[in-house]
Amino acid sequence: MALGRPGFNRGPRPPFKKKEAEHNINEHIRAQEVRLSGDNVEQGIYPLSKALAFAEELELDLVEISPNANPPVCRIMDYSKFMYEQKKKQKEIKANAKQTVIKEIRFGPNTNDHDFQFKLKHAVGFLEAGEKVRAYVHFKGRAIVYKEQGEILLLKFAQALEEIGKVELLPKLEGKRMFLTLAPKAAKK
Repeated sequence: MALGRPGFNRGPRPPFKKKEAEHNINEHIRAQEVRLSGDNVEQGIYPLSKALAFAEELELDLVEISPNANPPVCRIMDYSKFMYEQKKKQKEIKANAKQTVIKEIRFGPNTNDHDFQFKLKHAVGFLEAGEKVRAYVHFKGRAIVYKEQGEILLLKFAQALEEIGKVELLPKLEGKRMFLTLAPKAAKK
């Protein structure tokens, strides 16, 4: 019988694995000859030992850039600085990527004209702000028999917004809801 709390008697922990480098560097390059490039280096094809000697002389790393080329292309550079800049670029790209926001607008199959105009005004605001709009008609109980009315309502909604939005997805019934997706039109330059 094991002592202690259940689930904590798993034995020794596996050793921590260090993350492997994304590129082959220095002694990890397996080719006999490499095509050398980089700053302060005469470009050309060199034996691996000579390329490593050049890198050591400049106190930099020999990094395999294109391993599938014949012979592989290697560059002499500061690898840690290169990886730092790559991570920085990725972070910047991620920060600049705009998240698409989808705003939902709900209708009933028998939505009256005043409610329709009120929701239309909200949709105009969303589209002008650059957000997508998903309008849907929710059918409760036996209201599903008014599918055609719901589809007509969504098409009327899309037609009213055709100046500022384009239809991405035509009315489609999924379960008890019929959806229509609109995206803002690209701003004119």
